[in-house]
Amino acid sequence: MPQMHEVDFEIKGETVHYVEVELDPGEAAVSEAGAMLWAEDGIVMETLFGDGSQKSGGFLGSLLGAGKRLLTGESLFVTIFHNQGTGKRRVAFSAHQPGEIVPVSLDTVGGTLIAQKEAFLCGAKGVSIGLHLQRKLGAGFFGGEGFIMQKLEGDGLVFLSAGGSLIQRSLRDGERLRVDTGCVVAYETSVDFDIELVRGLKSMFFSGEGMFQSTLVGPGRIWLQSMPFSRMASAVVSAAGIRPGSSSSGGGSALGMIGDMLGGNE
Repeated sequence: MPQMHEVDFEIKGETVHYVEVELDPGEAAVSEAGAMLWAEDGIVMETLFGDGSQKSGGFLGSLLGAGKRLLTGESLFVTIFHNQGTGKRRVAFSAHQPGEIVPVSLDTVGGTLIAQKEAFLCGAKGVSIGLHLQRKLGAGFFGGEGFIMQKLEGDGLVFLSAGGSLIQRSLRDGERLRVDTGCVVAYETSVDFDIELVRGLKSMFFSGEGMFQSTLVGPGRIWLQSMPFSRMASAVVSAAGIRPGSSSSGGGSALGMIGDMLGGNE
C-alpha cells in the first residue's frame, strides 16, 4: 500500500464548505477535476491519466485506473497539486453543493473506505481511487447510486463532500439501519451493505420514499448526508412548478432538464 503524503488542513465556510490544504515543499494533494478553489504561488498543477496514486504499473496501470474511474462516472483524469516552492503553500478545494466536508484518515479505517462515487473531493497524494462493485443480488440489480462505488485506499487523509448536514454513526455488531440510497456517503469495509425492496404496495408507491432502500449492518462507522444532490435538484424543480419533460424556455428549461436526468433517482 502506498505511503501517502502527510498534509495539514483547515475546513472553512458556512453554507458551502471548502478545505485549505497546507503543503510542505515537495508535498502534493490530489483532487477530482474542477474541485480547486484557489492555489498560492508555488503550487504547480498537473493533470494525470488514471487515479493519481503512486502504484507501479506504467501506462497499463494508468489505463486500468482510468477505466475504473470511467465506470464510476468520474473523469478519466485527476489533478495533482505539487508544492514546488521553498516554503509552506496552500491550495483550497470547494464542495460542489451546499453541505459539509469531512476528513477521514484511512489508517483509522483499516486502509480502505467505500464511498459514493461523487463523495471524494480531494486527498493527500498516494491515495488510490478505485472501483467497488456491490456483490449482493439486490444491490446489483436495483442499487442505482449504491451499486457502483469508489474504493479509497491508502494510509493518509481523504476529504469527503456531503450535501446538507453530515451524520456519522458507529453501528454495533449486528445493528441494522435503513437509509435512503442517495444519503449514503461512505462506510467502513466491515459494514454489510445491501439494497432492499420497500415492503408493501402502499409504502412502495405512496410513501414518497422510493421503491428501494439501503440497508447497512454493523459493526463499523458510516457517514450519511441529509441532502443528496439529486434530492436538492428535485426540490428546486418542484418549487419552480416545472414538470419533467416541460418544453418551457429560459431558466425553466434548464431546471426541467435537471429534473429529467434525476427523476429516476428518487
